[in-house]
Amino acid sequence: MAVNQGFEVCRETAWCPGCGNFGIVRSLAKALNELGLKPQEVLYVSGIGQAGKLPHYITGNVLNTLHGRTLPTATGAKLANGDLTVIAVGGDGDGYAEGGNHFLHAIRKNVNITYLVHDNQVFGLTKGQASPRSDQGMVTATTPQGVYNEPFNPLATAITLNAGFVARSYAGDQEHLARTIQAAIQHDGFALIDVLQPCVTFNKINTYQFFRSRVYDLDQEEGYDRTDRQAAWAKSWEWGDRVPIGIFYQVPRPTLTDSYGEILKTPLVKQELDTGIVEEFLKEFRIG
Repeated sequence: MAVNQGFEVCRETAWCPGCGNFGIVRSLAKALNELGLKPQEVLYVSGIGQAGKLPHYITGNVLNTLHGRTLPTATGAKLANGDLTVIAVGGDGDGYAEGGNHFLHAIRKNVNITYLVHDNQVFGLTKGQASPRSDQGMVTATTPQGVYNEPFNPLATAITLNAGFVARSYAGDQEHLARTIQAAIQHDGFALIDVLQPCVTFNKINTYQFFRSRVYDLDQEEGYDRTDRQAAWAKSWEWGDRVPIGIFYQVPRPTLTDSYGEILKTPLVKQELDTGIVEEFLKEFRIG
């Protein structure tokens, strides 16, 4: 293990050499260290896939769940112990295919968790099949004649649902990604970061070179207003010669904790346990 202030990153992984996941886990460690958090204060919740392995390679609490079920599990964990910094981790297949329905409702509920989506535009763990994020025309094992469907746009979807924090970053720019993760964690409510993550083994289109020549930071766009919902939605569709990264949209919204008041403001793990109801129930089964 390489000591990195408080959070440690594992040297040995099951990822392919050159995988964009390395940039993501290093950026996450940098962000958490700079925020001054401690490993025992952070919970990573992940599904299945190469992205889902990330919690195994960085210090902190880990909860692995089923494919596509990352967000409801993360929601439950946050409601049970609101003192934890909860980071949900998944790939574009895990999050936008199997987990697509949970993605929509996590935004609506606005639970205070950060959702880090490794977007490599394929199903990496199961040998590069097309995902909801694959570009039209991409040839894979499941689309030998090329992908027919238009790619799913998670940013436009999140902005349409008025998510409080919608961002995109790039695994090849660790400084930018670390800053974006910090901003997401500090945001009060559900925060989405779609991370462009090259898959060096199965995606020969959206490579490091592809992104390096196209990405630009919205923070450097003069006059860009991240509170302008319509402008953010329009910007989310920009994909081609130029690919924007940064915080597309950020506005304050009431969180689920605000809506339910004191019940959720006090973590369940710290609430007093009243056994009286259980004892009364058990009396019904006693004989004599």
